[in-house]
Amino acid sequence: QVQLVESGGGLVQPGGSLRLSCVVSGSIFSPSAMRWYRQAPGKQRELVASITINSITNYADSVKGRFTISRDNAKNTVYLRMSSLKPEDTAVYYCNAVVRSVGYWGQGTQVTVSS
Repeated sequence: QVQLVESGGGLVQPGGSLRLSCVVSGSIFSPSAMRWYRQAPGKQRELVASITINSITNYADSVKGRFTISRDNAKNTVYLRMSSLKPEDTAVYYCNAVVRSVGYWGQGTQVTVSS
């Protein structure tokens, strides 16, 4: 059974940085696409960043230049490096991985940006 486990969330001051990690286990196949979503209170879940198996990346306009997505295929792990964090980045961040055309979700990790 495919499982995704996120880590790295926490409380950070505005302007600070965090790195999220998501490990995919339970499959002999590497995920094709890996994505980070976020959901703030009272808002819909939104796509933050995505990366293909060939490391082609895409970002939401709101995080371009501040966030960097990367992956380690040998470890079936995707990362999200977040810099210059703003209060509006506060949300639960979810990892999503597509394995043989099926999408899987992690449980989410809370990121709070506050002074």
